[in-house]
Amino acid sequence: MAKERGVGIYFKVSEKERGLIGKRCEEAGIRNLSAYLRKMALNGYIIRLDITTLKDLVRLMHVTANNVNQIARRINETHSVYFEDMQDLQQGYSQVWSGVRNVLRELSKLT
Repeated sequence: MAKERGVGIYFKVSEKERGLIGKRCEEAGIRNLSAYLRKMALNGYIIRLDITTLKDLVRLMHVTANNVNQIARRINETHSVYFEDMQDLQQGYSQVWSGVRNVLRELSKLT
């Protein structure tokens, strides 16, 4: 890749500007200043998403799916459905949908 980049572009900045550029580079999660400057010059923006909420939502979906599987197994064995099981499922699905709404709300702020 370095051989493809034989043309240099040089410019000067103040100490304050250099500090701001370095801070933005860190915020974008890019360690290489040249890569950051190239990305900004070519694309004009960098989007870095915090997907912690999405990871939590996926975990919650796994928990709910496991509960469904356990309840289905119990129904197949006993041929009966327990009220508490239905409440657990309803609560799990409510939490999942609440999480989905939160993620969609956050994503809509990006536009």
